[in-house]
Amino acid sequence: MRLTTKQIQAIRHTAYRVLDVDARVSVFGSRALDNRRGGDIDLFFETDALLENRAKVLCQLYGALTLALGERKIDVILKDANTPPAPVLEMAKPTGILL
Repeated sequence: MRLTTKQIQAIRHTAYRVLDVDARVSVFGSRALDNRRGGDIDLFFETDALLENRAKVLCQLYGALTLALGERKIDVILKDANTPPAPVLEMAKPTGILL
């Protein structure tokens, strides 16, 4: 996995602060592969809670991550208790590395 300890801590802190302590976050895509270079940071946030406004929470996650990690390409996927199945979720979860 190609994230620094500081980046991992910032991502975890963001997940716990914006979602809750039971939230899970994984990195997937090219940053999960040691033999790759560059690439954006693809993050999969998951909570068992039912979020009242997923769009608002996505904006909060993205904003907090941008402040913590700086200006860089970050893709955020969010799954709560009410999120329907989707191909991107089926790809992100099994290939992701839990932070």
